[in-house]
Parts: sequence; C-alpha cells; structure tokens
Amino acid sequence: MQTTQSKIIKLEELAVKTQELRKTGKKVVLCHGTFDLIHSGHIRYLRSACEEGDILCVTVTGDGFVNKGPGRPIFSEKMRAENLGYLNFVDYVAINQAPTAVNVISALKPYAYVKGPDYKNMDDDITGNIVDEKKAVEANGGKIIFTNDITFSSTNLLNEHFGVFPSQTKNYLQDFKQKHNHEEVISMLQGLENLNVLVVGDAIVDEYHYVRSLGQSSKGSNLSVKFSSEEQFAGGSMAVANHIAGFVKNVTIMTGLGKENSQEEFIRSKLKNNITPNFFYLEDAPTIVKRRYVDADLYKLFEVYFYNDEPALKDIDLGACSWLEKYAANFDIVVVPDFGNGFISAGMIQQICDKAKFLAVNTQINSGNRGYHSINRYPRADFVSLNEPELRIATHSRHDSYEKLAKKIAKDMKISHFAVTLGSEGALLIDQNQDVVYESPVLSTKVLDRIGAGDTFLSLAGLCIGGKLSPEIALFVGSAAAALDVQVVCNRESTSPVNLYKYITTLLKQ
Repeated sequence: MQTTQSKIIKLEELAVKTQELRKTGKKVVLCHGTFDLIHSGHIRYLRSACEEGDILCVTVTGDGFVNKGPGRPIFSEKMRAENLGYLNFVDYVAINQAPTAVNVISALKPYAYVKGPDYKNMDDDITGNIVDEKKAVEANGGKIIFTNDITFSSTNLLNEHFGVFPSQTKNYLQDFKQKHNHEEVISMLQGLENLNVLVVGDAIVDEYHYVRSLGQSSKGSNLSVKFSSEEQFAGGSMAVANHIAGFVKNVTIMTGLGKENSQEEFIRSKLKNNITPNFFYLEDAPTIVKRRYVDADLYKLFEVYFYNDEPALKDIDLGACSWLEKYAANFDIVVVPDFGNGFISAGMIQQICDKAKFLAVNTQINSGNRGYHSINRYPRADFVSLNEPELRIATHSRHDSYEKLAKKIAKDMKISHFAVTLGSEGALLIDQNQDVVYESPVLSTKVLDRIGAGDTFLSLAGLCIGGKLSPEIALFVGSAAAALDVQVVCNRESTSPVNLYKYITTLLKQ
C-alpha cells in the first residue's frame, strides 16, 4: 500500500508514470484544483472521479498561481498536496506551477479529465480556463466529465472561519454584498468595454536595481551593497494606460519621450496591443528614468532621477495643444496622471479642461516636485484621486480631517467626485452631487510593493465613474484593484480583468 509521501511526486515523474500505466491498459483520470480546504464537496467530487477509470491523479495549483483573493492560499502547496495524499482513493498527487491545467493535461494525456458541476456551464467561467482545458483534453484523445455531486464553497468556508480580514473589513464587505453581488459588479465592469479613453501624462521608466547589503563602509558612514540584478518597468502614464486597456477596447496615450535616450523600443514593447501611442519628443530632456536600489525585502534604499525638470516645451507645446484642441473631445474619458515632471504644460491643462467630456486627474507628489505641484493647477475635473500628502499640500492644512479638506477642494473646483486614498486606512470617495461620503477599508492582507497602487486606483475608479457606475461601486472596484496591485512588484503586471473578477468574487463571498 502506498504511503502519503510516496503518492506525492514531481509532475515530470507523474508524466512518465502515467505513460507506463496507459501501456498496460489502465485508464488514467485527472482532477485539478487549488484544494485549499478539503471538505465534503471535494471528497464527493474526487470519489466520483475515481469511478471513471483505474488510476486517479490529482494536481494542485502552486502557491504562486493561486489568485483567489486576499490571504489565499491559506495552506501551502506542500500541505495541500499532503492532505490529498491522505485520501486512500487518490493514487498520485503533483504540484503544478502554472495558472491552468493545460500543461498537465498535455503531459499526462488522461482518459478523463473530471470537473465539478459548477464548471458545467463554461460560459460562467470568467477565466476561460475550462474551455482551454477541454480543448487540451480532446486534443490528447481524452474526454471531459462533469460530476453531479453536491458542492460547497471553499471560499465561503475559509472566509467565514479563518479570519482573513479584521472585523471592520468583514462588516464593510457584508454590508456591500447586501446591495451588490459579484455577478452584478463584474457585469458592470464588462459593460465599460466600448468606452474610448485618452491617457495624458509623463512616460516614466522605473528601474529596480536589486542589491544585497554588505554593511557600513570601512571608510565612511555610508551603506555598501552588492549588485545582484536589475529590472525595468513601464511606469507613469504607461502603467495607467495598461491598467485601463484591460477593460476597454481602445486606449490612446499622449506622452513625452526624450529625443536622446528615448527608451522608445522598450516602451512600445510594454504597451498593450489596444493602446495607440501618440509620442511628443523633448529636445533637451531624456525619457524619465527613476532608478531605485532595492534590497531582498523590496525595501527601497536609495532613488536616482534621470530627467530634466525644466524641459523646453515651446516646440512641442504648440503641437500638443493643437492635438488636444482637435481630438480631446472625441474621447469618452480623459485620464491625467500628472506626475509633475515637466511634460504637461499650463496650455495643455487648459485644453484638456476645456475639451474633455469627462476628466479624471491625479497630481502626484514626489521627491522632484514636492511643494510645487498640486491639483490647483487644474481649473476643473470630474473625478480627482489624491493621497493624504497630496490633499494636505493642496490645502496647506496639516490637521483638518480628510473629508473636510476633500469637500473644500471639490466645492471650490466644482468636482463631482473626489477620492482620497489613505494607505492602510483604506479610502474614501465623496459624491458631491448627492452630498454622500463612501468609505472603504483596505482590501488587502499582504503588501509586497506599494509603488503604483495609487495609479491603479485612479485607473479603475476613474473608469467606473466616467462610465457612469455608482461611486460606491467605483470605490469598491478601485480598492480591490489596488489591493491586487500591492501584491505585484512595481509595474511588473497590469491589472487583468480575470484576476480582478476573481478577486471581486472572493471578496463578495465573505
């Protein structure tokens, strides 16, 4: 009789084993999933699958590919595999380091691939994975079978009993789902796909230089580090455009590149296929690069700017203003992530404010513009998103409440919707039209890197408000997207609809 540990083998070994079994006439059955919490529904499903052939193989999604929401998986891939191995009717278990079972199916070539009844209607699968898996099964001579057993939700059970969120967040989600379910929210987001969006702002290439600390220099008080590797990311307005491009069919980006050190080839390679770039070339400035020296824990040690904070805009300003005057009104939404690095001139701001049907703006405070850059540059906007320092600098107030300050700016600028992101305290969104303030606690339990989270919030919340979704929905979606983003290093990945929809589904199964 096999022991639990002998059942758990590498996927490559399992592929060899199943090939040998098929040669002896054995029918190999495959099940695949996360199996984060083994419950009665899983046991019934696996028992039914066992009856479809001679050998039952189960593969488990590796930890790095589980995207079911905050704090998931609860149990490690090793523990999940062991739990399955304890079931006497499971013959072999392997961990799959991939987002779907397509590679497993191709390697094992099962007689039957068995899924639970909740996958029978393939149109309900927002990932589209089940369709790809079905094609892979049939391409390898197998068949897909759906069981008819009773089902339970692992997500419901985990959320209910494992305390992923503090009580404040659980209460918020309980209240929200009384008014909106995940199918409704996802359907609303899918309804935004025909919006035509323009993004205007600085192109920034973010660099992470990963280093290992060697300690204090022997000849000074400075820290010495050893270089390990480097990575480049498309940041600034490019990150915002990529976030939005996942949810709408057409995005145009208007940004400035340096004639020297333009990084254009890299930038074009990082923009999604449905983004149309409109580049203006600065004669006396490079494309902005922000180089951060980062340790193994993603702690930022030091940052270097490569840019000209006072570029000569005369030559491009006329062309940029002319383009905006001619085309800005053709877009349903104009999103301006203004990083205050010199590209967006006063003339461009005036054209944007005059022509945009709907204008969403963030004026970011950073090391290069602190004290010189605020939302007051803009005579109007329909949606503004600021963090606490940006709000306080714009109002010159250290102690008044966020809500009071946001309402003051919204009233003075006639802004209909104003959001304030507050880091670990969550976010709030003021609906000036209805004089209502919506609040959301933070929706993440794990923070890997905060760089870019504000851009993600602006992108998704602004898209929702511009698409005429309610501010309550916009705040929830923006907060969920930001919660996903803080689990990603810098701008390594943009927000994908599938990941966001899965996250929303998990959150609303609390």
